[in-house]
Amino acid sequence: MWNDAGIIVPLAAFVMVILIVAIASVRKMREKELEAHRELRMREMEHEQKMRQMEIEKARLELEKAKVTKNA
Repeated sequence: MWNDAGIIVPLAAFVMVILIVAIASVRKMREKELEAHRELRMREMEHEQKMRQMEIEKARLELEKAKVTKNA
């Protein structure tokens, strides 16, 4: 078994390097995914806020229209 140590040690070092690179790549990919989700949520919240503002403006215009027709 110890005779194979000349092959196992370099192979283990090579595998370790590959694992380190793979782990770093997965971590970067996960960070990008989280950032994309965060950005999407921010856009969604901005859209919801704009929709609420539009609903308020619509209600205000309908109220003004009702006042005008009531006075006419």
